[in-house]
Amino acid sequence: MITLPGSPVQLHGAAWLEETPEGLLPHRLPAWARAQFPDDLVAHTDTQGAGVRLCFSGAGERFVLHLAVARNRVRPGPPPDRADFDVLVDGELVFSGPAGEGGVAEIDRIAGTVETRVGEGTTLEVGLPPNPSGAPRQVEIWFPYAETVWIRGLESDAGIDDPAPPPPTRWVHYGSSISQGANAATPTGAWPVVAARLADFDLVNLGMSGQAVLDPFVARAIRDQRADVISLKVGINVLNGNAYGRRMFGPLLHGFLDTIRDGHPTTPLLVASPLFAPIGEQRPGPTSLDPQAPVRLFRSTGRVEDLSAGALTLEAMREITAEVVRRRRDAGDAALHYVDGLDWYGPRDWARMPMADALHPDPLAHEMIGGRAAEALRGVLA
Repeated sequence: MITLPGSPVQLHGAAWLEETPEGLLPHRLPAWARAQFPDDLVAHTDTQGAGVRLCFSGAGERFVLHLAVARNRVRPGPPPDRADFDVLVDGELVFSGPAGEGGVAEIDRIAGTVETRVGEGTTLEVGLPPNPSGAPRQVEIWFPYAETVWIRGLESDAGIDDPAPPPPTRWVHYGSSISQGANAATPTGAWPVVAARLADFDLVNLGMSGQAVLDPFVARAIRDQRADVISLKVGINVLNGNAYGRRMFGPLLHGFLDTIRDGHPTTPLLVASPLFAPIGEQRPGPTSLDPQAPVRLFRSTGRVEDLSAGALTLEAMREITAEVVRRRRDAGDAALHYVDGLDWYGPRDWARMPMADALHPDPLAHEMIGGRAAEALRGVLA
């Protein structure tokens, strides 16, 4: 939790605020980690707003958030759509919509570069439901999960006061673009947010699009912050980037868990293996967009022949992840738990609600996964 300078407004879900000429920029990873980022893509993902929200209380019926935004454009590709903010009043969604025009973050995934043009400042103006009693209400402004937002100021037609304390159970989650929110309709539709709201958790979302490859600096960031329950959703980005093979996946997962356990030796920790995705079940990565497809569609371009040399598939990573957790539990870590990703989204779920791009769940599937995750997390806390 961060209090905005000179204001009772609090920022949740971010590690720190950077003062920039464009405004206050939330980061989800600590400042020291930036020296270890391998490229612009990680640095850019760090500033995207997954799970980040402004919280305050007040009796007003209207507020204006002054900000600047940069929307993603992946080269080559069309101009970016404007992503939505969600506004909750006393826990109920009352508004979902974009801010005004903003800048663009031009992303080159091959080169690993991001060029950001912030553009002019803009506003998010929201009328809240009538408040005839004049009693203060709790307001949350959830940022878009895949946009960078610079905060410039907040004004209301009534006073702004300290928000109520967040839920007492702090949940820190690490995962891929699916965890960040990819293909969810709105910020609060991303499955970790769905799960947090169902379970009444205070969420820190370290969903890192394309970057969940067990980086040591992320493990240290989790180690060093308060957490009452921790979860990891690992595997799919290893396939996406063909990051490493069977020889390294298990040891790297052990090392990631070792680091977290240095700071959280007995905290309930849930490790989830990959969701079902036919393109990678039995074929290794890397994955890429299919240039021949008329719509946005991913494919896995690895060779089956590479499996004998240790290339990884989703099936193999589920097997290895389960074995890592089993060994650690046998060694005495009773607070470590495993969930098969197929239990959250498996072949039967694919048959009912297939991934339109072959890699990311649609909004209804995010809701379903969030419900199943909430149940699993409640179970490890029982």
